[in-house]
Amino acid sequence: MRTSYDISTRVSPELSALIEKAADDPHREAPPTLGSVRVMLLNRLAAGPRRADPARRERDAALADEVAALIDEFGAESLAEHFVGAKASEGLSRIIEYAMANPAVVRHVPTLGDVREAMAAGLVAQLVGDGTLDPDEDQTLLAEIDALIERHGADAVAEGYVRFE
Repeated sequence: MRTSYDISTRVSPELSALIEKAADDPHREAPPTLGSVRVMLLNRLAAGPRRADPARRERDAALADEVAALIDEFGAESLAEHFVGAKASEGLSRIIEYAMANPAVVRHVPTLGDVREAMAAGLVAQLVGDGTLDPDEDQTLLAEIDALIERHGADAVAEGYVRFE
């Protein structure tokens, strides 16, 4: 089952980063679940007396509480990666915003796949020419959208990944 993007908006950026780090661990045999993330945090807390940083212990305790609340609602076996909040870089956010505002680029609510197609069809070059994007970002932006598509699917609505900062 694919969880909605709304679930990831309820996860703190710190927990999202921790889950992403666990998911990217090459030594992990299976994808992390909420239960395994909680165990990892509890193990870090148990090893706490050897650590000199009380602020980190406090953050780990808060993250463990956050995971416990998610487990209460979604279950310990829920795949943790569904709770990772992904946001596009500033450059990719500009591309997505442009696609959303210009029906000539994408005629409906743009998905990540639609944005990728528009980028490959010259949207990046157009925005570089307009001075909206740095010319050196071209390949980086394509790699970024490809990574988002790989993780969330080509049909994911692109607007959910826009970074508002």
